[in-house]
Amino acid sequence: MKTNKNNSLLQKSLLSNAVKEAVKKLNPAVQLKNPVMFIVFIGAIYVTGVFVSQLWQGDFSGFTLQISLWLWFTVLFANFAESLAEGRGKAQAESLKKLKTKTVARKLTDGKESSIPSVELHTGDCVVCEAGDMIPLDGEVIEGIATVDESAITGESAPVIRESGGDRSAVTGGTNVLSDRIVVKITSEPGKSFLDRMISLVEGAKRKKTPNEIALTILLIGLTVIFILAVATLYPFSAFAERISGSQIDTSMTVLIALLVCLIPTTIGGLLSAIGISGMDRLVGKNVIAKSGKAVEAAGDIDVLLLDKTGTITLGNRMASDFIPANGVQQQYLAEVSQLASLSDDTPEGRSIVILAKEKFNIRGRDVSRFELVNIPFTAQTKMSGIDIYQNKVLDRSIRKGAAGAIRDYAQSLGNALPVELEKAVRDTSAQGATPLVVAENGHIIGVIVLKDIVKGGIRERFEQLRKMGIKTVMITGDNTLTAAAIAAEAGVDDFMAEARPEDKLRRIRQEQSEGKLVAMIGDGTNDAPALAQADVGVAMNTGTQAAREAGNMVDLDSNPTKLIEVVETGKQLLMTRGALTTFSIANDIAKYFAVIPAIFAGLYATRLQSGPLLKLNIMHLQSPESAILSSIIFNALIIVALIPLALKGVKYRPLGASAVLSRNLVLYGLGGVLVPFLGIKLIDLLVNFLHLI
Repeated sequence: MKTNKNNSLLQKSLLSNAVKEAVKKLNPAVQLKNPVMFIVFIGAIYVTGVFVSQLWQGDFSGFTLQISLWLWFTVLFANFAESLAEGRGKAQAESLKKLKTKTVARKLTDGKESSIPSVELHTGDCVVCEAGDMIPLDGEVIEGIATVDESAITGESAPVIRESGGDRSAVTGGTNVLSDRIVVKITSEPGKSFLDRMISLVEGAKRKKTPNEIALTILLIGLTVIFILAVATLYPFSAFAERISGSQIDTSMTVLIALLVCLIPTTIGGLLSAIGISGMDRLVGKNVIAKSGKAVEAAGDIDVLLLDKTGTITLGNRMASDFIPANGVQQQYLAEVSQLASLSDDTPEGRSIVILAKEKFNIRGRDVSRFELVNIPFTAQTKMSGIDIYQNKVLDRSIRKGAAGAIRDYAQSLGNALPVELEKAVRDTSAQGATPLVVAENGHIIGVIVLKDIVKGGIRERFEQLRKMGIKTVMITGDNTLTAAAIAAEAGVDDFMAEARPEDKLRRIRQEQSEGKLVAMIGDGTNDAPALAQADVGVAMNTGTQAAREAGNMVDLDSNPTKLIEVVETGKQLLMTRGALTTFSIANDIAKYFAVIPAIFAGLYATRLQSGPLLKLNIMHLQSPESAILSSIIFNALIIVALIPLALKGVKYRPLGASAVLSRNLVLYGLGGVLVPFLGIKLIDLLVNFLHLI
């Protein structure tokens, strides 16, 4: 699913729709959902009413008109920010809706096919899909194997293999079968498929506030209430001060409302919803669907990261890299025997053995037409595979290759032992992080094939970045302890779990959580489902089983295990953006305080020979009380527009710890939040007076 085009903030259709939606959000019921902006909304209505009343009485007040207009602009700009964020999600949702087409399904009932509309399918129904067919709904392959085009969902053009059993059995409605035949058991009802859930998740308007967002909203409401009480006391105070000093102070409701709007945290109040929505949108742009905003935030707070070794830390395909023969056995002979045992092995490891023998000794195909070959497939019970070669129905050669322990037991059952030098080779190979594959011919062990899984380039540096953020990395693998230790050392993870079973993963997650830590995990198999459900952030692969996708609170459409690191970065960026803009918004109030308060009370205790004492606080030297108030209101509205790109794109991510992020926010956004309004309000004041708007 490609989303780059939808991410542009300057897209004409996106901007025009956001403007329309911003006007629609002037509905009081909608405004009430954002208490801070609702106060501004009520203030705009009141000041507009004052202007109309004055106009009705024949008293035109340009000051009141401008204050009312800029209060409305403040509300509209906040609505625009939220609408723009929602619009990006809706644009992505529209592209997904185009994938939903009415298809005819080939339902299988008691071995007989019947064609029915896909909307009539139900959970548990079985359908047949062949080359050229579109998979009608989400399901599990229960029979057959086929290549499937999932580019409409993932954006990846290369087809993928889907087969019954294992961790690659899940299929998604709306994808196309390119070859072969599969039988799919439907796992979703019409309208509740994975595609339908994706559409609802990327539509910003349907997202709920996260716990952190709710907590911050409560804080902002508390600050707003404090400022309302503070401003409310100014009216009786000013009346008292006027009476005893004989001064004239403008504390009309228009001025007091302007003061209140300048002091309450309108900047973060107007951008808070947009920040949360855009965080999920950025994940969608990386082809990760978060089932809730809470999951995105949790990703930014995690303490422990559990990663599978294969495919995440390593490339995932163990490749043959060397042949180690037993004493008295030629290396080329071992290569020939190993190649024979691997000719029918379609696994990446088996193919790599054939290729290595060919490249190293130029061993190519041979004529075996006079022999009868019986392939011995690999099973989880035997942990070995091989080939039996018969000549004239008499067993001529029996070749086996497999795990060291399995081949050792096999040889011992035939009265043979693992040579001492090969025992050492097995230990050394494991200690180096490689996998030893032992080869036996006619019950005699003749050598070891070294299979090496390469650690991904740059992975050590990425783990170092996570370490700087205070995140502990734990590698999970089914390999033996020696192999796991070697890979862990090379990759630079903090800890590892060797010979891990599903219950071991679950136990480790619970142990970390019992210590008050947030845990993230990635998985794709049914055996990963319990751990994915238990983890605070569970990222399921789209290629994985339906159980895994349902258990996780995120789904990676690209099925790229290393994406978990990007998910963490996006969560961190969301929290950093919210913290930065909150700091900036609150710091803004300091500057606006020095602009508006001195302007209102400049005449207090003033005489004909001396200005009022509070005028000394007018450090910006604003030219009049009216221009100071108007300039502050204009700046208060425009700063929301100026910060929309930052709210939607997020602050630049840096792998820093919590204390470092706090220090940076205080310096950049705290100090900046104080200085920028001083400069901005002063420039607007000069422009207001130059244009004679007062």
